[in-house]
Amino acid sequence: MLLGVRSDLNSLALLIPMYRLRLLLGALLLLSSPSFAAEGPLRFVLADSWSMPLVLIENDKPNGGFLFDIMESLAHHMGRSTEYQVFARMRVQTALERGEVDIRCYAAQSWVPNMSGDYIWSLPLVTQRDLLISTADNDTPIRPDQLNKETVGTVLGYVYPTIQALFDSHQLRRDDARSQDQVLRKLVAGRYRYAVTNEWSMDWFNRNLAPDKQLHGVSIIEEQAVGCLVRNDPNVPVQRILRTLLRMKMSGEIEQILERYGTQTPLATGHTAPL
Repeated sequence: MLLGVRSDLNSLALLIPMYRLRLLLGALLLLSSPSFAAEGPLRFVLADSWSMPLVLIENDKPNGGFLFDIMESLAHHMGRSTEYQVFARMRVQTALERGEVDIRCYAAQSWVPNMSGDYIWSLPLVTQRDLLISTADNDTPIRPDQLNKETVGTVLGYVYPTIQALFDSHQLRRDDARSQDQVLRKLVAGRYRYAVTNEWSMDWFNRNLAPDKQLHGVSIIEEQAVGCLVRNDPNVPVQRILRTLLRMKMSGEIEQILERYGTQTPLATGHTAPL
């Protein structure tokens, strides 16, 4: 009888480790299933109106530019992949509000005054300088409010808060193009005498023009801080995104990315009129 009891105890001792082993194997299989796979991609939104050096869009996919490099580096630091969706400028904010994307990494608060939804802003990553520009043969400094009944090249859907009153009063007339690059091409072609652009895009565009044909800033319209807008959703790692962007900024990585595209050249203010 004692022998039978000892045999049963030995069998039970063998069963317990086997049961634990099966639990461990089951847990490993569960973790390797699709629902527990690697974290999903960071979903970024792009506007089809953006051009170099901000971003190069080819076949609805980004393929260069300092914004692209910043977004790719952000995802790399977080160990995540990236997913990009390109929309018309007027649909960018709508896509964010509908949850089709999670991050808009080129935005200023003055550009989206009527946001609906729950979002968190990153710290400012770069400072954008917007200019009133003209051609090489018309580089006399002049403020927008000194122009009268002048047609000005602008980007469709873009907001220009500091000169909006001039458009509203019809002192200036907008001539919208689908992208910043198209605005500059129309200026060179003589469609109008003045256009609004950021300094980065003008400098990049001038790389393909002879020195005596290059575009010039005639006044500074606005300087504003630009950062990322993140959808505040439980499924989005908001705080990790914000902390990673902060580290990228504080380490100097953002500035190094900008320097690769020659976007640190300051404007010679002596050749421009203040707003």
